[in-house]
Amino acid sequence: LAETVAAPEEVAMAFAALDHWQVYDETGRRKYVNSAERGRFLEAAERLPPEQRALCALLVFTGCRISEALALTRDHVDVERDTITFRTLKRRRIVFRMVPVPESLVSMLMALPVEPDGRFWGVHRTTAWRWVRGVMLQVGIVGPMACCKGCRHGFGMRAAASNVPPNLIQRWLGHASPATTAVYLDAVGLEERLFASRMW
Repeated sequence: LAETVAAPEEVAMAFAALDHWQVYDETGRRKYVNSAERGRFLEAAERLPPEQRALCALLVFTGCRISEALALTRDHVDVERDTITFRTLKRRRIVFRMVPVPESLVSMLMALPVEPDGRFWGVHRTTAWRWVRGVMLQVGIVGPMACCKGCRHGFGMRAAASNVPPNLIQRWLGHASPATTAVYLDAVGLEERLFASRMW
């Protein structure tokens, strides 16, 4: 039991990290791609080689981490249910999560040749990061959101703005705590905007 329970100082550090984590950086710039940037990014990705295009689409439509994407194999793609199963990172135990995706993404992935170990991509995460950042810079996305995490945060913001239930957003993003997911819900603040619009 002692091995599975976090020490009090670890719990305190985790809550402190959540307390300070925001969808904005220290200067107030957002860390997520917005809808317009997302559209430009996906449009530019259409002109890339198939493996790069598929990676860009995967990051946008699943909100996965780059390392989770690079670990994917054909076995993680369910063609009948149009879902992708990720092994969630940043957990003490092995946890898998299933994320529903557009049928077009499944087709795109299944059309890719695979590496000898079954993975779709045999590149280092730094190379994959450069692919994504290169596309973003090409379409004028600059700042803290111009990276793989910008797609992840953009996915969370888009889900929150689309009124996806918090428990589903938490599951799809692989958050261990609902407090992490709540950051997106708080940042969207749809109800807050409705109240403000009444004043306007």
